[in-house]
Amino acid sequence: MADLLVVKAKIKDVIGDYNVAGDFADELDKQVRALVQNAAKRAEANGRRTVMAKDL
Repeated sequence: MADLLVVKAKIKDVIGDYNVAGDFADELDKQVRALVQNAAKRAEANGRRTVMAKDL
């Protein structure tokens, strides 16, 4: 897989005292990529080349 969009060390910062499974970052990355791709498609469908928060 390409470089992760999420930073594994930052996940631990957010989660705190919980343990993080080895596959968690990979799955989170897949979901983030899908969100970003869908947001870009929505922006394009609305005639924009700028992806905005409202596209999520």
